[in-house]
Amino acid sequence: MSVERPRERADAARNRARVLAAAEKVFAEAGGADGVTMEDIAKAAGVGRATLYRRYPDTASIAQALLDEHESEIQAGILSGPPPLGVGALPHERLAAFYRALVGLLERHLHLVLGAETGQARYRTGVYAFWRRHVEVLLEEAGAPKELADTLMAPLAPEVYRYQRQTRGLTPEQVAANLDFLSRRVLAGSAGER
Repeated sequence: MSVERPRERADAARNRARVLAAAEKVFAEAGGADGVTMEDIAKAAGVGRATLYRRYPDTASIAQALLDEHESEIQAGILSGPPPLGVGALPHERLAAFYRALVGLLERHLHLVLGAETGQARYRTGVYAFWRRHVEVLLEEAGAPKELADTLMAPLAPEVYRYQRQTRGLTPEQVAANLDFLSRRVLAGSAGER
């Protein structure tokens, strides 16, 4: 038996769309969520704060709602897309493809990721658990300890990416190449790829 979700009221759908569009703009202008308040977003969206709080408890939840669609595309690629991101490539090739996909996400949406997935909040998102499990599977396939997963995920922290791009001046291609080197060093030639 299928359970139907309640339909969203038309005015609620319009408000949600206005809030998300306004939040995207506010986060982009601010370069992240630092200093962005719920009042800033409500004002930019032309809605009351009560309307905003009815759906979103804080700015991080708004940033996460904006990110969900982009992250879902990568998840679909991992689960059912073509290799090397999808099944059918060697573990180090899949890890390198995963790194490239995440670098692309960070490059296009760093302002959102900084708002939703920094510090301890990063580990509480469902997507982090999905990414981590993906890396664990690749490690297991390569015969490497799956406990390395968080270590291999660390270079994808948004603060690290911002530092590499803004302070060190690395290009997205350089960041991806460095992560490709890391994936080959850790996974290529291991027991699962001999």
